[in-house]
Amino acid sequence: MIMVCQGRNIPLSFSSVELLFSTKSICVAIILCLSTLPSRAEAGEYFNPNLLEVAESPAASVDLSYFSQDGIPPGTYHLDVYINDKYVSSDSLTFQEISHDAGATASPCLSAEYLNSWLINTTAYPQLFEAGETCARLSAIPGMTFSVSLAQQRIDFTVPQAAMLNRPRDYIPESQWQQGINAGLLNYSVTGQRNAPRHNGATIDSQFVSLQPGLNLGPWRLRNYSTYSHSDNNSRWESVYSYLARDIHTLRSQLVVGNTYTSSGIFDSLSFTGLQLSSDKEMLPDSLHGFAPTIRGIARTTAEVSVYQNGYSIYKTTVAPGAFEINDLYATGSAGDLYVNIKESDGSEQNFVVPFASLAILQREGQLDYALSSGRTRSGSSDDKEYNFIQSSLAYGATSNITLYTGFQQAEDKYTNLLLGAGFNLGTIGALSFDGSQSWADVKTSDTASSTSKEQGQSYRVRFSKSFLQTGTSFSVAGYRYSTSGYYSFQDFVDNSSTQRDCCTQSGRTKGRFDASLSQTLFGYGSLSLSLVNETYWDSSRMESVGVGYSGSIGKASYFINYSYNRNVQRTDDSSNNRPASDTVVSLTLSIPLGETLSANYTMNHGRHNDTTHSVGLNGSAFEDRSLNWSVLEGYNTQDKSTSGNLSVNYQGSKGDVAGGYGYDRYSNHYNYSLRGGMVAHAGGLTLSRFLGESSALVETPGVSDVTVRGQTNVTTDAAGYAVVPYVRPYHRNSLALDEQEIPGAEVDNVARTVVPTRNAIVKVKYDTRIGYKAMLTLRTRNGVVPFGALVTLDNDHGSASRSNIVGDEGQVYLTGLQKKGQLLARWGEKSSEQCTVHYDFSGMALGDDILFYQAECR
Repeated sequence: MIMVCQGRNIPLSFSSVELLFSTKSICVAIILCLSTLPSRAEAGEYFNPNLLEVAESPAASVDLSYFSQDGIPPGTYHLDVYINDKYVSSDSLTFQEISHDAGATASPCLSAEYLNSWLINTTAYPQLFEAGETCARLSAIPGMTFSVSLAQQRIDFTVPQAAMLNRPRDYIPESQWQQGINAGLLNYSVTGQRNAPRHNGATIDSQFVSLQPGLNLGPWRLRNYSTYSHSDNNSRWESVYSYLARDIHTLRSQLVVGNTYTSSGIFDSLSFTGLQLSSDKEMLPDSLHGFAPTIRGIARTTAEVSVYQNGYSIYKTTVAPGAFEINDLYATGSAGDLYVNIKESDGSEQNFVVPFASLAILQREGQLDYALSSGRTRSGSSDDKEYNFIQSSLAYGATSNITLYTGFQQAEDKYTNLLLGAGFNLGTIGALSFDGSQSWADVKTSDTASSTSKEQGQSYRVRFSKSFLQTGTSFSVAGYRYSTSGYYSFQDFVDNSSTQRDCCTQSGRTKGRFDASLSQTLFGYGSLSLSLVNETYWDSSRMESVGVGYSGSIGKASYFINYSYNRNVQRTDDSSNNRPASDTVVSLTLSIPLGETLSANYTMNHGRHNDTTHSVGLNGSAFEDRSLNWSVLEGYNTQDKSTSGNLSVNYQGSKGDVAGGYGYDRYSNHYNYSLRGGMVAHAGGLTLSRFLGESSALVETPGVSDVTVRGQTNVTTDAAGYAVVPYVRPYHRNSLALDEQEIPGAEVDNVARTVVPTRNAIVKVKYDTRIGYKAMLTLRTRNGVVPFGALVTLDNDHGSASRSNIVGDEGQVYLTGLQKKGQLLARWGEKSSEQCTVHYDFSGMALGDDILFYQAECR
């Protein structure tokens, strides 16, 4: 009787050699079915190999001791590593034979570097490494066990919590951060427009090109941004910025030298040329992003601590008896007090409340956010004066509920600004911050005179955030700032020296500003939003803006109603022109899905001059990955009885994006196009890609093209076997998986990989490909068939490691990556009579996805 197991891509490897079961095969016999079960590092039940003796196959002579003791043979295996059921890395682990009373088993050889990268506290167990040994004795950690699932290419370690280093959730050791490869890169964008009048007038053509070249060398990143514009007879090249940057891991910071912008956390951002060192919160695990309070308590016994917010469980952990501290709560992005439950091992419980509300400025307890900048201001005009300056800003979580922040600006001896502030988590009251600034500035008194006057003033700012959970009301941010007439921000001071502006009036200098945004949930009847802005200036000008929106849905249809009011009052010398300019717009948007890839929409806009426009459109997408998108729109204006229309198509290809469109109105016809993409120059050649994000990954499948990367829009390998995944998140784990169903004539081992790139890095991910035939071989000998459990090795003359597999029942073995002709070696013992050689020849058989069934003599 033959027992078979059916599976999809069941990977298995023996003696440093990996094999792959195909999705289309009926896989080999009992031992392979058993290998899909986890093998544990514990004594197992003994299985007599004589019971496997079939068809005159001398199975008793095959060494199956590793399987009979729930083990695996020694060798090197590429495995996904899980610690306490949590993924930590993918590594090639070498298993060595260990002898004990129950027999021989194989155990992974783990160095101190491996264990430390997995956050295992090796210093607490000095017996882990004996003198001169590089492989850890895992038995030195009481309670530590492991199990291996070769079918899943996975090893699970169970490690007592006491043996683990205390790190925040989602923590990734710096040793796993990848600086990437040395490479050149280029992002490009090309757009063009043509405006053709329908009656009189000349046709106007214009083009715009933006280029973002870069170079990665080790941890250093060189970047540039340049533009070219052309319209009629005017053309212009311009370098917008150039800088050199790198990360500094020990400081959790980024260093930038060149053209950049000051940090906008406390002061307004300003363009300058110089040097900036600033903290990079992306280097922190997600559990330390954003603001969340620190929870402290005392457990009488070993207890389970649960944290709830708004009725939902957001955190659960087990703590030892005594004082405990929880400082790695995920930022929830919502308000609502935290309810803490401590369930003791004796069944008793404790409960208490931790107040919570948040603002952007708030930092976790002990967390520091800073930026240091020094250089020279950059002006958009060669006539404007530039200043040498320094700027620093710092925000520190002094306690769980209080954040202190400060800032300082100095421009030569002509400008100084000092800011002090504090933010508070007031729990049920809300979150509040307050800061004050004092400036001293030498400003021009007239456009013609070179004399300056010393001005000084103050600016005060209050920000508030609050949610009312019972009513579903949330104040996102409500803020107010007041500045005295003598206060100059740094930008005001720079503008004062400009020859292109009215330097010496109060125009453009803010006196006061109030802004607020509110959202209201209507509990099943949609949601309402409100935004208010009121800004006054020292020249008596002012600006007012109100926005009200209501959104909801009826069945699958969604709608949005919006009202906006904008009013500007500009002061002029002629009082007759001192009238406000205002605009009021009411709009309605309705969207109705007509299927998975098609939707209809209707929009109405009504202005204050009875100018009403109605438009109806269709939006759709095509292809399985929806890489082709299109829209058609037709509009009608009730005031002038005119019509307008627009047609646009966008395709997201593996080598870039291309788009085109046509539109018309009563005055002209409009044509436009755009090309957008990227490219990476590396040691293997030049690879075209879609537009590159900050960090990206270069995928290589040697010798195999048209392989798709899962979860990515139209990312496939080119003729050289390369593809670029344009967006990966820096300092976080990114999973990259190939679609093994689309690899004709080849198989890829370990199709899922994980990368942890640094900022602006290009990390390379090389997959092991097997190009060749997939065959189910039946190996016959003079006395029958090659015995069950024998090891069949492919002699590989292509410089890569040989590949092996275990023989199943009836002498069957499955191998991949076979050349048209070749030689196999079968071994089931050390004697010459326990080995034989197979010569195979697939000439005349087509290479493809189908599995070949082939019989051969083993001599």
